[in-house]
Amino acid sequence: MNREAFRIDMHRFADSSFCSRIQASQGIFLLLLLLGSLAIASAQTIVGPPGPSAILTLIIWLPFILKGFLLNLLMSFVAMALATVLGIGLGLMQISRLRLLRLPARFITHLLRNSPWLVILFLVMYLIPIQIRLPGHQIMIPDWIKATFAFSLPVLANISEIVRGAIKSIPNGQWESAESLAFTRAQTLRWIILPQCIKRTIPPWMNWYALLTLATPMASILGVNEALGNAQAAMEAAGAKPDFLIPFYLFLLCLFFAYIYPIAIWTQKIERKYAFIR
Repeated sequence: MNREAFRIDMHRFADSSFCSRIQASQGIFLLLLLLGSLAIASAQTIVGPPGPSAILTLIIWLPFILKGFLLNLLMSFVAMALATVLGIGLGLMQISRLRLLRLPARFITHLLRNSPWLVILFLVMYLIPIQIRLPGHQIMIPDWIKATFAFSLPVLANISEIVRGAIKSIPNGQWESAESLAFTRAQTLRWIILPQCIKRTIPPWMNWYALLTLATPMASILGVNEALGNAQAAMEAAGAKPDFLIPFYLFLLCLFFAYIYPIAIWTQKIERKYAFIR
């Protein structure tokens, strides 16, 4: 790929990436929606059956919801770290000269990339046992750990493809030059090719981290006590009032937006910085 073609590809990536579509005005709009829904819910509480208002209920249960949000972040950190390590290895296997490594790596990559996240989550949650019995010990496996592993699977497949694409984008002349200097294939990868791939993989890597973080609330379906699950438990404890649904869910939207938006801005800056890699 020549320099001009790579510039065009980077511009297309910056225009179509997930994070570049997020705007600050959307956050302001979400905040206004949250305040409006709280006002409407409070008004309905006043004219309806006696009970705490939506604002008071949200304030009371705020630490509980934030505790669940911290679990979302922990799951995203661990899943992304696991996906990065395994994804890099799988991506290197995809470019291996050995068919015994290359073909299974490609199959696993395409299988996980094209499988619904929710299906993978259910499979992992039900296939991994609740506890592992060792001689004299029983190791319990919490649901959030199983969910974290499940979330890492589709992400590692996409990182594998990112790594493969980044390596393939390096001009063949660099491989030939390294070979003429008596570099082995492993040395060429380590010292010449992979260092150039880092800049090219950072923006899509950050995009996938943002998507992974936004996917973690799916774990609440299987009983993991993250932010969404705790918010639903809080509403049930408050009497499961229908007028509380919109304020609580909008609060979760604002919470995730406040975390993802700085990452989106940072990703945009990196995309622009590396748009003209020489």
